[in-house]
Amino acid sequence: TFTAWCNSHLRKAGTQIENIEEDFRDGLKLMLLLEVISGERLAKPERGKMRVHKISNVNKALDFIASKGVKLVSIGAEEIVDGNVKMTLGMIWTIILRFAIQDISVEETSAKEGLLLWCQRKTAPYKNVNIQNFHISWKDGLGFCALIHRHRPELIDYGKLRKDDPLTNLNTAFDVAEKYLDIPKMLDAEDIVGTARPDEKAIMTYVSSFYHAFSGAQKAETAANRICKVLAVNQENEQLMEDYEKLASDLLEWIRRTIPWLENRAPENTMQAMQQKLEDFRDYRRLHKPPKVQEKCQLEINFNTLQTKLRLSNRPAFMPSEGKMVSDINNAWGGLEQAEKGYEEWLLNEIRRLERLDHLAEKFRQKASIHESWTDGKEAMLQQKDYETATLSEIKALLKKHEAFESDLAAHQDRVEQIAAIAQELNELDYYDSPSVNARCQKICDQWDNLGALTQKRREALERTEKLLETIDQLYLEYAKRAAPFNNWMEGAMEDLQDTFIVHTIEEIQGLTTAHEQFKATLPDADKERQAILGIHNEVSKIVQTYHVNMAGTNPYTTITPHEINGKWEHVRQLVPRRDQALMEEHARQQQNERLRKQFGAQANVIGPWIQTKMEEIGRISIEMHGTLEDQLNHLRQYEKSIVNYKPKIDQLEGDHQQIQEALIFDNKHTNYTMEHIRVGWEQLLTTIARTINEVENQILTRDAKGISQEQMNEFRASFNHFDRDHSGTLGPEEFKACLISLGYDIGNDAQGEAEFARIMSIVDPNRLGVVTFQAFIDFMSRETADTDTADQVMASFKILAGDKNYITVDELRRELPPDQAEYCIARMAPYNGRDAVPGALDYMSFSTALYGESDL
Repeated sequence: TFTAWCNSHLRKAGTQIENIEEDFRDGLKLMLLLEVISGERLAKPERGKMRVHKISNVNKALDFIASKGVKLVSIGAEEIVDGNVKMTLGMIWTIILRFAIQDISVEETSAKEGLLLWCQRKTAPYKNVNIQNFHISWKDGLGFCALIHRHRPELIDYGKLRKDDPLTNLNTAFDVAEKYLDIPKMLDAEDIVGTARPDEKAIMTYVSSFYHAFSGAQKAETAANRICKVLAVNQENEQLMEDYEKLASDLLEWIRRTIPWLENRAPENTMQAMQQKLEDFRDYRRLHKPPKVQEKCQLEINFNTLQTKLRLSNRPAFMPSEGKMVSDINNAWGGLEQAEKGYEEWLLNEIRRLERLDHLAEKFRQKASIHESWTDGKEAMLQQKDYETATLSEIKALLKKHEAFESDLAAHQDRVEQIAAIAQELNELDYYDSPSVNARCQKICDQWDNLGALTQKRREALERTEKLLETIDQLYLEYAKRAAPFNNWMEGAMEDLQDTFIVHTIEEIQGLTTAHEQFKATLPDADKERQAILGIHNEVSKIVQTYHVNMAGTNPYTTITPHEINGKWEHVRQLVPRRDQALMEEHARQQQNERLRKQFGAQANVIGPWIQTKMEEIGRISIEMHGTLEDQLNHLRQYEKSIVNYKPKIDQLEGDHQQIQEALIFDNKHTNYTMEHIRVGWEQLLTTIARTINEVENQILTRDAKGISQEQMNEFRASFNHFDRDHSGTLGPEEFKACLISLGYDIGNDAQGEAEFARIMSIVDPNRLGVVTFQAFIDFMSRETADTDTADQVMASFKILAGDKNYITVDELRRELPPDQAEYCIARMAPYNGRDAVPGALDYMSFSTALYGESDL
């Protein structure tokens, strides 16, 4: 084995040896061997044949070996010159260890361990190969065949080899290695198979020849690993970009669909429809919007994380599609909140308007029905010609009766005006059924005008006849004159007692109660008037009975009878306690509303300041420096957990708010906080803590990627906070310059220093906002010394895979790279157009620069 190894190197110098102990005795071929394997020139040899010349040459060889850091134990020139086989073989093994094996290093190991680890890795895919040592692990020959097949699969049909045929396997490997790999046959297959434990040094020597033969492939593997790493980063970043684009599109589409719904201010005609709209809006605020708030916050976090990763991997910044920038999302979100603003208030005002309209419409119908009932038959009565055949007394009676009717008519003028006023108000409030209201009102007004005309015409006819008639009994006339207003008063009282009411505060219901008490105070006087009117009627009856008048039992001046007066009076007395009960129930409802106001106000006055305090504490945490970044991150996450745990209180407040709205409560003097204030503050709090956590995560990412120590990070934070005197989390240009100088950065006051500072500002403030964030600050402090991949490094790696060619082929990419990354390169590499191009050649140089934003991919 040692002879074959030596000859594999000596033939490069045009010579060979046949017997190690004899051919190395004069030291000449030994010195030549060392020159070939080291690539260095040794001292000039002695050409004489005397023993002293031979010892001198061997000593020169041994000195050279010792100069390479090798300890030669018990090996002297005399033993070599004398042909001591054991010493000569020991020396050759020492040379092999130093020049063939020692430089093999895999994962911090060296020599024997490094060579063994290399063999294990290369043969790992082969199920029937298990390399654990340099003796019995190689006896079946499959280890040698696997090494060859792994690097040159076309040389061996590995699938046809059998583990139970070691001689065939070994001879196949030795023959192929000698014929195609220029590795001499250093071992004998029969010796290996027939030995319980093959010679370890011989196998190590032979295997090292395979390592050196395939060293080019080893370089290719290293290059491929580098390319895979770069491509993996690019693929991950592209996936993040796709995720951002999709999330941004979905969020913008949701905003686009939602804004028209919020901007729709078309009112509904019924309370039920408007209340359904209010319930839909509550579902939107409670169920649909909060997830979108989280999506928007997550979108900003993903964007910041992606930009940090691109910056750390020396890639150009990510520019989203047109219309999908974070600023575009924020603008669209602002449009959403602008559309949302005032929508709930509009809904409540509409509900209040519809409630008012329903109340007015009912009042209109009541008054119209009463009036129409009163006017029923009045036109026919006014058109009677009874005065033409009446006696004098009858004419007088008809005239007085007509006067009483005129009085009654005048009393009804106020009701007609009220009906017209209510109809006008319904029109002004855009009542949906205004046409029918207007038609009924017009009919009443036209009828009223006709009644006035008929009344005037009948009066003129009666007055023409009055001169022919005698005065009618004054008692009847007095009865009629007093009964008509009193009857009208009772009708008005019944109408008022049955009138519906709408109040929103205890003060309003107390006002109605006071008015009702005042009305009840007038009842004794009204009862006296009733008694007086009934007394007149009784006196008339007495006179009729006494003087036997023909018209006894009837009153020609009025249709109002004592029975009607008593009936209506009894009805008024029954309505009074009913009104008392209604007012008491409404007073209780207003007390419940006041309790709801106080309950909401008490909670809102706690939650509102709590949210503000948490916002201030988060701002303070983000600029203070306590412990490591991981400590700060853990602190913030615990802080976030405590905030999330506060959500049930917000939900409870939402429930109280819903009760207030369902009770149609529109103001609350017990708090300055509205539910909208609380909602916006809560959303801002969740967004702020999430953004602050993301900033610390990005600082950790930057620190680890840039190799910044915790002490450096603390120093950066301390300097930044020192000059951030307004605690805004940013530095102005002059504050930033002072901060850099405090950290030892040399910025002169001359033109050169100003130009350098302008260059730095263009890096840390690319958008020219006039401020520098802490993230931009630490990026700058670490970017100058960053150890990142570059386009030139990736280009050099592809050149190794391409065998130093200026182009690379599809087959080479698929052989050297994992399938998915190979196809990634093939799909994106441009054709190579150089003079040395071959069909299918690909340009890896432009592809490498494109990975780092130096050209278009």
